[in-house]
Amino acid sequence: MRRLVGFWLLVTSYVGFAQALQVVPRPQSVEVEGEPIAVAGNLYVVATPALQGEADLIRTWWNATKTTAKAGAVSAELRIQQGVPAEAYALRVSEGKIVVAGGSAAAVFYGIQTLIQAENGSKTLPAMTVRDQPAFAYRGMHLDVCRHFFDVKFIKRYLDLMAEHKMNRFHWHLTEDQGWRIEIKRYPRLTEVGAWREASQVGPYGDQRFDSTRYGGFYTQDEVREIVAYAAARHITVVPEIELPGHARAALAAYPQLSCTGQEQPVATGWGVFDDVYCAGNDSVFTFLEGVLDEVLALFPGEYIHIGGDECPKTRWHDCAKCQARIKSEGLDDEHTLQSYFIRRIEGYLNARGRQIIGWDEILEGGLAPNATVMSWRGEAGGIAAAKSGHDAIMTPGTPCYWDHYQSKDPGEPHAIGGFNPVELVYLYNPVPAELSTDEAKHILGAQANLWTEYVLTPEHAEYMILPRQLALAEVLWTGPRRSEDLPDFRIRATQRSRALKARGFNVAPHFLLPESKPFRRREPK
Repeated sequence: MRRLVGFWLLVTSYVGFAQALQVVPRPQSVEVEGEPIAVAGNLYVVATPALQGEADLIRTWWNATKTTAKAGAVSAELRIQQGVPAEAYALRVSEGKIVVAGGSAAAVFYGIQTLIQAENGSKTLPAMTVRDQPAFAYRGMHLDVCRHFFDVKFIKRYLDLMAEHKMNRFHWHLTEDQGWRIEIKRYPRLTEVGAWREASQVGPYGDQRFDSTRYGGFYTQDEVREIVAYAAARHITVVPEIELPGHARAALAAYPQLSCTGQEQPVATGWGVFDDVYCAGNDSVFTFLEGVLDEVLALFPGEYIHIGGDECPKTRWHDCAKCQARIKSEGLDDEHTLQSYFIRRIEGYLNARGRQIIGWDEILEGGLAPNATVMSWRGEAGGIAAAKSGHDAIMTPGTPCYWDHYQSKDPGEPHAIGGFNPVELVYLYNPVPAELSTDEAKHILGAQANLWTEYVLTPEHAEYMILPRQLALAEVLWTGPRRSEDLPDFRIRATQRSRALKARGFNVAPHFLLPESKPFRRREPK
């Protein structure tokens, strides 16, 4: 009974804050200071040319005029402030005036997202002062478009969700065994052949059942540019992934001479890991990949290129005369160090062009490339090893960051690959392992959620798998690691936020949220 009473005391203590500011992620510092301010149709915006995109966002949301003040109007002043962290912002809402100041245009954008959420459909804003900045620099979401393809419209919708919750890295998984999804003009067969498979696996993996429907799609370079620009306007950097040396069946179907056997083979129709990979002993493979990457670099201006590096079987390399000759000529120990050679060679090519690589934690095997960032997915061990060796790492362990896993034990859940990652587990995740010293912990850039799509066939299903889990991860990465006592307040805010998203047509899973019929209300003291 004591525990129950304590819970409700905790919940009700948060109600005032939650009703005043229904925002996810929760800002670092909030002071609510008076009566709400009416803003809809009563607002004019003042901003420098560098902030016109942000000014347009406010104007669109509240039907504001450009610069003309009318009697009783509220001014919204946007400005970049020197001498503060790039993503830090401060905002103040008071009678007749809103000020949003940040260390960059991105910071001002984040402040505006706080304002939009705080309004919560009421056409008013609380009088308040907010001071805020993120706990982690890398706040990521991933989407696999290879197992199942998602069109440009949905990618933009995905980016909108990220932007609203102050996430800033979109990891776009573009190549796989089951499909090559990006146009490369130098190698047209990658999309003519590699973007299409003749069937798809259906049902649970163990059933090994397949349909007979040709399936595929790809993004033209113009569409890629459109998406990259759309993301940039929302201060999101797109990180493209070009898988190598494994997960290459789609590319090898298009250009079989790049494999160890040279044999023709179809684009993979089933899920899993396949023995056929790029031949590490064939110099034409590196010529091919460099040609692909040249076009990728022209499309994606961000610092990082993700090169995969995961789940590369060594069977073909072990039996390949060219690969064995490469091991001998380079003085390598075995096929594992051959993979390290492969990754290092690609890294050198990208470093020379001003870019950095990210790879899944298998790139640690055989020796880590000099400047590589490790994305740790097989638990946290890879990220810990990278940080201890002075390399940056991004945490994305299967638990709790794989969102192709179930989020509820309800028997009515749509089929998933397995695993169980409920919202609570995501919310309580700390990306910085306790094993790291203070200096080592600085190498943990942040975390990322991954949505693999073997069992996610539609945009509606994708939204169901990420919401409301995205709210939880966004708060962890922006506000900092959370505690169990923070959960009641988060549940209130996540419920209100989810209702707003559902009203806009997003498909939000209900399991974590408070019942629609029993909203929390302010309890006035007697």
